[in-house]
Amino acid sequence: MSDSVWLMLPGRFLQLDRREGKGGIDAIHPQGMKFTKMHGLGNDFVVVAAATLPEGTAELAQAVCDRHLGVGADGLVFILPAESGDCAMRIFNADGSEAEQCGNAVRCVARYYFERISKARRELVVETRAGLQRVWLENDGLVRVDMGYPILEGKAIPTTLDEDTVVDQQVEVKGETFHITAVSMGNPHAVIFVEDAAHFPVEEWGPLLETHSLFPQKTNVEFVTVHSPSELEMRVWERGVGQTLACGTGACASVVAAVLTGRANRTARVHLKGGDLDIDWRPADNRVYMTGGAEVVFEGEYYPFSSRFGK
Repeated sequence: MSDSVWLMLPGRFLQLDRREGKGGIDAIHPQGMKFTKMHGLGNDFVVVAAATLPEGTAELAQAVCDRHLGVGADGLVFILPAESGDCAMRIFNADGSEAEQCGNAVRCVARYYFERISKARRELVVETRAGLQRVWLENDGLVRVDMGYPILEGKAIPTTLDEDTVVDQQVEVKGETFHITAVSMGNPHAVIFVEDAAHFPVEEWGPLLETHSLFPQKTNVEFVTVHSPSELEMRVWERGVGQTLACGTGACASVVAAVLTGRANRTARVHLKGGDLDIDWRPADNRVYMTGGAEVVFEGEYYPFSSRFGK
């Protein structure tokens, strides 16, 4: 266990010290929120260990993630006590919306847990809105995550299509035709195969496809080039965030979609702007496993209970 834990209470954070002879409250910060800035392949997060979620989480996420007036991040992540599992993860996008799941964030949560909560552990179970996820710390320092079963049924993804799978579905957007393969990894993805993902105009088409009527809860959008059956390149427009350097669930969905369309093997490396992820969709258990890095950038204290939120 770490020496201390931060507890979030209405309007304040309390630091409880666990060390012998230091029982009780070590320090009270009436307004400050202790955080750790982390990233998974450049997909960056403000990570907060807390006892419970604060009020006004959506507004707090928008303020914290603002890259000019806040800390700056793609999302605000809370590590919380779990009803089942070792800890729970809740993630809020930069626009304040809550995501069901995030592969890069869960790797950051795992690294935080392994380094600060239980250094002896090499495996843990993280509770997310998409279900329980088992995570392992590899010998090379990378983090492997059991991302679960890909969801392929149209209504369950969700899309508006009552189909067993949504593969190469033709979609019209502003006079352009796209062929979408839809996959959910606990959150919805629209995977589109293109000639040159590295130079594709993601900023132009991403927001239009994110909000397409085919996806009632909006969707993440991946633009993918298959270089070989074991090597993919991906650019992503994330729901509620915009273009990011990486998306773990998107990399998983891209490999699944590539397999479904006969373009790739079940084990492949995905190149993203922020780095590489190794994805393995195992036929034995039909589960997708993702392996990649997670890094600590810096620590700080943010003051959410300023005049913007009311004291």
